[in-house]
Amino acid sequence: MESSKVYHVGAAASLAVLIAWLLAWEMLVAPLKPGGSLLALKVIPLLIPLRGVLKRDVYTLQWTSMLILLYFAEGVVRGYSDLDATSRFMGLGEVALTLVYFACALLYLRPYKKAAKKMARDLLDKVNRATHE
Repeated sequence: MESSKVYHVGAAASLAVLIAWLLAWEMLVAPLKPGGSLLALKVIPLLIPLRGVLKRDVYTLQWTSMLILLYFAEGVVRGYSDLDATSRFMGLGEVALTLVYFACALLYLRPYKKAAKKMARDLLDKVNRATHE
């Protein structure tokens, strides 16, 4: 399998699993209140880019790599500060899933960034040549 495809599948899968993980955490596994809590609504910002990530939209993958850092921070805080051991485990699982997404998204975007830099460099060289003639 081509490496960019592996990175895309890794990003898409980790995002989908993260959504399911967070819903399960707040509704079933370790909710703040019995029967679930409104914290389950925190998955909504992750649902918005899901379609773009599945379609390999470069722009969506770029901005979600920054969005996912909010979930990383939440996972770290809850993984180390929650009193319930199950909730701490879920928080650390959230951290792992966000790291997988972040790494896969950046590795998938790497060739696009290199191509954009090369295009900008070539354009700048062309402008410099035109101004010196």
